[in-house]
Amino acid sequence: MSCNARVTRLCASSMGQAQRAAVHLMPCEIEHSGPAQVSQYFTATTKKRKQEKSVSFRGRGLKGQEISCPQGYTGLVLKEFNKPGSDQEDRTVRVSSVFSKMTYWNLETPPTSDDTIVMAMDWPELAEAIHGPLEV
Repeated sequence: MSCNARVTRLCASSMGQAQRAAVHLMPCEIEHSGPAQVSQYFTATTKKRKQEKSVSFRGRGLKGQEISCPQGYTGLVLKEFNKPGSDQEDRTVRVSSVFSKMTYWNLETPPTSDDTIVMAMDWPELAEAIHGPLEV
């Protein structure tokens, strides 16, 4: 029986050199890897009564919400360098930027508490409640 055990290594020294960045999680795949002039071409309007944002991207309406990382956590944008020759080889990534909040976008409908990324941000608090010490 064979084992498909690949290792992804994080170059930890890159963390200190990482810049803060505005992060947008889009409901599509964009075939570009690297910085972009997002603030120049991608400006959202915000509705006052809700924390809902809306924007048009390539003619499609997007609804978004700013989501903060859980307390005590920092978001990392990772970039792979020295890509392996095959999918069986180990990978190495470095931190290209860090963030404490991001804008999460849905196509046509606003984000809800049932969306996977929104639920994931609640997980550390839930995990602590489940696995943390009991107070008697």
